[in-house]
Amino acid sequence: MAGFERQARVADRIRVILSERLQKGLRDPRLGFVTITDVRVTGDLQMASVFYTVYGTDEERAGTAAALKAATGLLRSEVGKGLNTRLTPTLEFIADALPDEASNLAALLNEARQRDEQVRGLAENAQFAGDEDPYHHDDDPEDAEPEAAADVRADDERA
Repeated sequence: MAGFERQARVADRIRVILSERLQKGLRDPRLGFVTITDVRVTGDLQMASVFYTVYGTDEERAGTAAALKAATGLLRSEVGKGLNTRLTPTLEFIADALPDEASNLAALLNEARQRDEQVRGLAENAQFAGDEDPYHHDDDPEDAEPEAAADVRADDERA
């Protein structure tokens, strides 16, 4: 088993090799503007998951996925030449969902900001419900109970 540091070094080296090779270009017209975002290597260095993003439409993304799948052998041989390992890892290309998630998150934050503005606008013109001083005070003559009502309550309690 390889150590975590070695896994990280191999993954970083694979990312650099693939990025340089894709920058030179492949002879596949389906290949779009590709960015390698991350590479994850298994503990035994036998499998490498390559995460990538593609700038463009859904059709261009699908074409790029097909082009990368078709060029996997060529790219694996490039990685084998650039690595100093006994075995060359198998490459698996996975479209990175990070840009889509980031745009969804940005849309949700924008919606929350708009709702906050609506609430702030409602709060500016808001007034308290009820009287200014809703509490009853014992010294207020208006709040004192009439004597007749107090006598009736006292009779009810005795009965």
